[in-house]
Amino acid sequence: MVGCAVGGIRLCHDVWMTTATAEYRARFDFTISFANGGGISGDGFRLDLPRPDLTAEEVGLLLVRHLGLALVEKVELREFQVIEEAHRGSRGVGLPAERAERVIDLSHTIEAGLVTYPGLPAPTIVPHLTRADSRSRYAPGTEFAMDIITMIGNTGTYLDAPYHRYADGGDLASLELSSLVGLPAEVFHLRDAWSADRRGIGAATLADRDLDGAAVLIDTGWSRHFGAPEYAKGAPFLTEDGARFLVEAGVRLVGIDSLNIDDTESGGERPAHSILLAAGVHVVEHLTGLDAVPAQGGRFTAAPPAVRGFGTFPVRAFATVPSSH
Repeated sequence: MVGCAVGGIRLCHDVWMTTATAEYRARFDFTISFANGGGISGDGFRLDLPRPDLTAEEVGLLLVRHLGLALVEKVELREFQVIEEAHRGSRGVGLPAERAERVIDLSHTIEAGLVTYPGLPAPTIVPHLTRADSRSRYAPGTEFAMDIITMIGNTGTYLDAPYHRYADGGDLASLELSSLVGLPAEVFHLRDAWSADRRGIGAATLADRDLDGAAVLIDTGWSRHFGAPEYAKGAPFLTEDGARFLVEAGVRLVGIDSLNIDDTESGGERPAHSILLAAGVHVVEHLTGLDAVPAQGGRFTAAPPAVRGFGTFPVRAFATVPSSH
């Protein structure tokens, strides 16, 4: 604490002394040349730095951003120094803003031998070009691995396009990215709602929200059995009336963390697939980690590669949610 007084009269209150955070600038001469010809130069230039340990190369990139230059071919800095000095407001030099959202991975990892759906083949991964073999093809110290994966489309966490169910339905290449990326996520957390004799998820369970344009994600907790024998029996599913309700509600995509969106133990009928895919509603199966996604306020993405004549393929499904969640 400090105080101040003159002639016995107190002029200011005691205050806690604080030390201002040090700020740094770079001082240098520079020459910038452009890819389409010409150049500019400067002497004794000073530039605000977000931190003092930047290299001359990193400062050169900040300089380009500060000056708003395009088609830069080369930046040369000379007499480069970092000095402690108050900032003057250089453009584009501020510290990166803190992310306003976080990303939650909702996909199972694919690896050789993975059993996704009992009875379907597991993926195999073999080398096409090993790192050792590649060394003779590239410069010293440069090597690559190129591998071949063989797998059925129904591997890991995957998306079904209409072609999966209907011969004249749209294939993966026909899907609009806008229907796969950044969809409002409506998550139904139902982990405590199901038992062996009550597996179906019907319309009444999903009727408490406005679902138009949303990705409806059904969190049953069944993904805890993924890869184990228990995964194949007694899995939760979406009922026929639940599927019809979601189509009428205008949903864009339905995802579930279970063996199948249909009841695979009731015979060969697949009403949920049939109803949803006929309406152009995408289906994502074998999700995981849905308990980390809030019921509302997040966005969901699950985009497969654009493969012609193919109806099902793995996706890297994820949700983006506000960082406060």
